[in-house]
Amino acid sequence: MPGQKVLVVDDSWTELTMIVAPLRNSGFEVVTAVDGDEAFEKVFKERPQCIVLDVVLPKQNGFQVCRKLKSMEVSRHIPIILLTSKNTPLDRSWGLRQGADMYLTKPFKEEELVASVRRLV
Repeated sequence: MPGQKVLVVDDSWTELTMIVAPLRNSGFEVVTAVDGDEAFEKVFKERPQCIVLDVVLPKQNGFQVCRKLKSMEVSRHIPIILLTSKNTPLDRSWGLRQGADMYLTKPFKEEELVASVRRLV
C-alpha cells in the first residue's frame, strides 16, 4: 500500500498520534484533521484513498461528515472507517446507516486498524 493516502480525523492529539503511527509505519501517507469542518476540506484538497474518522468532533461530528461525504458524487467512493469510543450496538448501527464502510471502537488494536485500512484501499 505504499503511497496510499489516508485522512485521519480526531480532535485528541493523543488519539491522533496513536492512530497515525501504525498507519505511517505500514507505509501509508497520512494527513490529519482535528474537526469536522477541516476533515471536509481536506477530503477535497488531499483526495485520500481512505478516511479514519472519529465520531465525537467539534464543529461537525463524524456521523454528519460521513453522511455528507457519502451523499456527494465526488466523494461517495472513498471508504470511511468510523473509529470511536461510542461502542453501543445502536451507535454502530447508526454509523453504518450514515454510510460508514466499517465501524471500529476505541481502544483499538493497531493490527486491526491497519488490516481494516488495507482491506478498503
